Amino acid sequence: MSSVAATVALYSLIIVLGALLGAVAVVFTERPTHLVRFLAFAAGVMLGAAFFHMLPEAYTGGGWWAFALVPAGFAFLLVLERYLVAHAGEDLPGDHMSGTGEPAAPGQVLGFTAFLGLSTHTLFDGIALGSAVEEGVGLMALLAIVAHKVPSALSLATILKTEGRSRGSILLLSTLYGMMVPAGALLYFLFDAALHFESLAAKALAFSAGTFLYIAVSDLLPHVHRHGKDQPGRNILALFVGLLVMFVLARLMGHPAGH
Repeated sequence: MSSVAATVALYSLIIVLGALLGAVAVVFTERPTHLVRFLAFAAGVMLGAAFFHMLPEAYTGGGWWAFALVPAGFAFLLVLERYLVAHAGEDLPGDHMSGTGEPAAPGQVLGFTAFLGLSTHTLFDGIALGSAVEEGVGLMALLAIVAHKVPSALSLATILKTEGRSRGSILLLSTLYGMMVPAGALLYFLFDAALHFESLAAKALAFSAGTFLYIAVSDLLPHVHRHGKDQPGRNILALFVGLLVMFVLARLMGHPAGH
C-alpha cells in the first residue's frame, strides 16, 4: 500500500504542476495557440485510456460490474454537471478555447463557478487515479488526466483572466484546481479502507472509465467541433493520434487489451 500511495503522490504532483503550467501559459502570454488540437488529442487519450486500459483491467478484477458501472459513471457526471455545476466552456462568450475570440468584459464571466465545475471533474479524476494505480494502470490514467488537465487549466485561467483577476489569484485558483486530484485519490483510499470491498478498485475503475468517456464525448469533442471548423482534418488526426498512443502503450505493457 505504501508503494501505491507513493506512486499516487508522485502522479498527483505531476498533474498539479501540469495544471499550474497551463495557467502560467495564459497569465504570461496573450493567447495560447493550438489549444483545439490539444483538446482533440486529449479526447483521444481519454477514450484510449478508458477502452484499452481501464475497462480491460476493471473486467479482469470485477467481472460483470465493469460494464454495469460504466454507464453509472457517465450518467452521474452528466447529472452533476448539467444540474449542479456550470462547465467552464459554457461560461465564456466567444471562442476562448481556441484563443481567437475577443475577451469578455470584466465581471461578465462567472469565473468562480467555472472553477467549481472544473474542480468537480478533477475530483473524479483523482478517484480514477487512485483506483487505476491500485489496479496497475496508473501510468495510463496519468497520461489521460494530464492530457485533459492542461487544456482545462488553460481554459480556466483564460476565464479568470478575462474576469479581471490578478495573476496571483489565477495561479492560486489553478493550483487549488489541480489539488483536487490528490483530494480525490485520498477520498478513494478512505472509501477503500472503510468499506473493505475486495473488488472496490476494479469497480471504481469501471465507474471512472464512465467519467472519462463522458468528459471526452460531452466536453472535449464538442469544443473541438465548435472551435476547430477551420482545420477539421488536423483535429481528427490529433484525435486518432491520441487513440493510437494509448493503443500502442497497451500492446507494449501487456494489458488485457494488448493480448
